[in-house]
Amino acid sequence: MRISLIQLDIAFGNPAANYAAAEQRIREAASAGTDCVILPELWTTGYDLTRLDSIADPGGQETKALMSSLARELGIHIVAGSVASRQTAGVTNSMYVFDRSGVQAGEYSKLHLFRLMDEHLYLQPGEAKGLFTLDNALCAGLICYDIRFPEWVRAHTASGAEILFVSAEWPKPRLAHWRALLISRAIENQCYVIACNRAGADPANRFAGHSMIIDPWGDVICEAAEEEEILTGEIDLGKVREVRQQIPIFTDRRPELYT
Repeated sequence: MRISLIQLDIAFGNPAANYAAAEQRIREAASAGTDCVILPELWTTGYDLTRLDSIADPGGQETKALMSSLARELGIHIVAGSVASRQTAGVTNSMYVFDRSGVQAGEYSKLHLFRLMDEHLYLQPGEAKGLFTLDNALCAGLICYDIRFPEWVRAHTASGAEILFVSAEWPKPRLAHWRALLISRAIENQCYVIACNRAGADPANRFAGHSMIIDPWGDVICEAAEEEEILTGEIDLGKVREVRQQIPIFTDRRPELYT
């Protein structure tokens, strides 16, 4: 599978501009022959949290319609990052996934809200896993802060997930953590990690970029710089099965003693 990570510089609080930019980049990646694209976290609004009640996508409907249409037209899978989605009970930070035919294959709302950026004041946490299937491969969706919770990641790979798709707005001062955590999650779960961060800055933060594709040994297949970029790499799921047979950590787990 050939995967493209759309490392956008998000227009703060401007969904119309961000929808247009995302569509343009997705079309560029598709024209270059990708099979799957992933977008960053909160790519429609950025961290304009105080205005989410007015600028969040109601029920994610605009995002779903655009991404479903593009996936169907271009014949690619789209892991549509995450967007602020306005629900009856409040706004969630939600990822939507579409297969090549435009059918929604998955949905995940961020479970762990990041207090250092006031997410808990403006967002409602998710309550369910992020598992979905693309091309017969079991995948999991994670959003930014989630990667600091290895037990949450393991809940997905213990169920058989072979690819972790991570969308993020990870700040530049903690770039070293971003790289170390992603590589660790790949090694300890013997899976591919496809991690798409944003580029640029908002009024309060500068973001790290450095989107990455990491293989099940923890080797970095490709890595972006800090600026806007479409990063593309190829993965081979046969390698996941090979590594899991060579070092059988899932067989040797003793979860009955872990609590």
